[in-house]
Amino acid sequence: MPKQIQDSTDINYQQTIFVVDDEPDVRAALRLLIKSVGYSVECFASADEFFNQFEADRKGCLILDVRMPGMSGMDLQEKLAGMETLLPVIMISGHGEIPMAVKAVQNGAVDFLQKPFSDQELLDRISQALAINSKRHDDYDIKNNVQEKYNTLTPREREIFSEVVTGKLNKVIAYELNISTRTVEIHR
Repeated sequence: MPKQIQDSTDINYQQTIFVVDDEPDVRAALRLLIKSVGYSVECFASADEFFNQFEADRKGCLILDVRMPGMSGMDLQEKLAGMETLLPVIMISGHGEIPMAVKAVQNGAVDFLQKPFSDQELLDRISQALAINSKRHDDYDIKNNVQEKYNTLTPREREIFSEVVTGKLNKVIAYELNISTRTVEIHR
């Protein structure tokens, strides 16, 4: 059983579909389907194998089987949620039950598919998950950019900034901080 199924062309894609399933036939079929529409794909035989090679900054989505020997898909999903990863998770199961699907979604899964599912259904879910991942990365980048800029502010600028974001007028801020209106305008 191969440890990981991957083509050398995979590195040419920005987003990767990660497949974690203990059944070799399922991994091979999903790999072929996903590659056939031009996505990069990496397959793993266990949740532990994926977790040990996981890089939080990778873009894409995770297709995760619920029941596997060792660490279950639900356990892996909980670990990833605790790490606040940006990677959307699509849970798949041959034994799907409503409580299990609810728990998966509550833990952050973007979808839950019961086997067997149609190729198009999975591809549609992958497309949606990749859009979610792109938005999450964009939001994360914006947040980091804002934080970096905030970190460059002087203590006085931070003090004024915290008042500005509450919607206060320059005159009110100047009065409350016992500074001139002009100082507020300069630091604003």
